[in-house]
Amino acid sequence: MSMHWLINNLIAAFLLPPLNGLLLVGTGWLILRKYPRSGRLLVGTGVILLWILAMPVVGMLMLSTLEGNAVSPQDIKRAQAIVVLGGGRDQNQFEYSGETVKESTLVRLRYAAKLQRESRLPILVTGGKPDGGEFSEAELMQRVLTQEFGVPVQWIESSSNNTNESAKLSSEMLRTENIHNVLLITHSWHMPRASRSFSVAGLSVIQAPTSFSWQPLTPIDFLPKSYGASTIAMHEWIGLLRDHLR
Repeated sequence: MSMHWLINNLIAAFLLPPLNGLLLVGTGWLILRKYPRSGRLLVGTGVILLWILAMPVVGMLMLSTLEGNAVSPQDIKRAQAIVVLGGGRDQNQFEYSGETVKESTLVRLRYAAKLQRESRLPILVTGGKPDGGEFSEAELMQRVLTQEFGVPVQWIESSSNNTNESAKLSSEMLRTENIHNVLLITHSWHMPRASRSFSVAGLSVIQAPTSFSWQPLTPIDFLPKSYGASTIAMHEWIGLLRDHLR
């Protein structure tokens, strides 16, 4: 397991919901007796934050600030290769005899298979195993593409622990093949950070986002339900800020 990956994720956990709201509530509760006004303010702010960030409509709005447009057929023609970023893996899926890709990765692979059949471009999959395990994410991605989608994989980058490392190592592999223009596949909300990383690494990026977040609204979307979307959006904002400061 990568210690750098572990530390980064621990820090992120305290900055993201629900822990960020719970920390406000807990701090307010601790100081309530000595500083009643400040304590009530912190508790109230934390509760309101937890309520708002759990509303699906808020999560969708937050994610929409990160999402661009789908790739056009004209842009696809400029590409020399397809790069697919890993989106996570499961290590204990018994029906698959152990490790396999997570649903988020499967969404990206499905889109990669579609674009490969349409364009016949070679594919590079990228993702290591920062959380341990037997197989890298890239190896699992290659297995799914070839065995389940019937799509060949040309290159496997299996040493990276994060998006920046994926960009650097993938760029090194592709430039030895004189490939500079790539279709980059990842979730639409992840594309700003991923695209920036690959551009900094020296590749010309043609954005091919998938899984856009906005859906028709229902009354249920205005009730607190899940922190998934707001957590993802805040995680990406923090990542973009960190990369900018670097």
